[in-house]
Amino acid sequence: MTMLRNIHLSNFKCFANLELECAPVTLLCGLNGMGKSSVIQALLVLRQSYDLRELREGRLALNGELANVGTGRDALFEDAARDIMEFSLQSDDVPLPCELSCDYDREADRLNLRPAADAPGRFGISDAWRGIPPFGGTLVHVDAGRAGPRKFYAHSETFARRGEVGARGEYSLSYLNARGSEIWPEDDPRFEGCDSRRLAAGVERWLGEISPGARLQMQTVTEADSLVAGFSFDRPGDVETRAFRATNVGFGLSYVLPLLVAMFLPKGTLCLIENPEAHLHPRGQTKLAELAVRAAMAGVQVIVETHSDHYVDGVRIAVRDGLVPPEDVAFHYFEREGGAAAVSSPKVDRDGRLSSWPAGFFDQHEENLAKLLAPA
Repeated sequence: MTMLRNIHLSNFKCFANLELECAPVTLLCGLNGMGKSSVIQALLVLRQSYDLRELREGRLALNGELANVGTGRDALFEDAARDIMEFSLQSDDVPLPCELSCDYDREADRLNLRPAADAPGRFGISDAWRGIPPFGGTLVHVDAGRAGPRKFYAHSETFARRGEVGARGEYSLSYLNARGSEIWPEDDPRFEGCDSRRLAAGVERWLGEISPGARLQMQTVTEADSLVAGFSFDRPGDVETRAFRATNVGFGLSYVLPLLVAMFLPKGTLCLIENPEAHLHPRGQTKLAELAVRAAMAGVQVIVETHSDHYVDGVRIAVRDGLVPPEDVAFHYFEREGGAAAVSSPKVDRDGRLSSWPAGFFDQHEENLAKLLAPA
């Protein structure tokens, strides 16, 4: 299975020197503004630089469709000892790491790469890295500002064939509409408990786990390159309701659909998810974490930024239940030490217990409970 195993960032944004181990499921946790999104942003900068062919020309593109960092002034670590940014990645499938470094230019949003140390005059990445994420292959990013309920959704067979759901999830229903009848392998853990191995059946099954009884209804408006989507509800002991417009159902179901589709992408996909818990109740957050684990066991690498203890607990429960070995899960807690980000990385055992519990790592519930139980 193609997978990132290590991300090293030097002098990039809030990181003086970050060394981050990656696993099939990697969780980035911490308070706001601690650097979690910057890790995802670094991967997106590398991807857009590759897609824009800037790497071949010896440049790093800070701004593009995937990420907008700004200029060199915004990208360089504020207290950097030298004006050089470094990005290094290690993968299972490539024996040598990918190492890129670029010179600082305060006002530029295209930064010049330094030639490879072992090949003066050559820029960019080796051929071995071109076919795997974050450069080649399938990389999916669903950000925190994904599309909410709307009357019409974008429809594009081109994006569906390329396996793209859009950063805001705008093409997720198009992907599902175009490829929902595809049959998946019998041993795919995402389909456990499903009556059918069709992609659409898997997505609908997990939609029902998130919101019991919910069913997705779609209709193509070919002339307008659009889809109309709504939800019906299968009530126990009663007939299924009519389909309600997505705009009349609430944000939660529309917000979770891009995540469900992303979790059903093919083996070898690198999936970057921000705030999966948005607009979801605790049960839904926990179930969504279980699906992420199942996706990872099917060969999709999942890197998640989350503020949800319910999502984190969902991953820990999956370890305890034997769905995933503990070594296939990585927890990272981000905090600040002065102007730089610092990361704690507790290990999880087979019972789902963490080796340490950093101060501020989802302990607010206990603090609130202590205040409620304290004498008035």
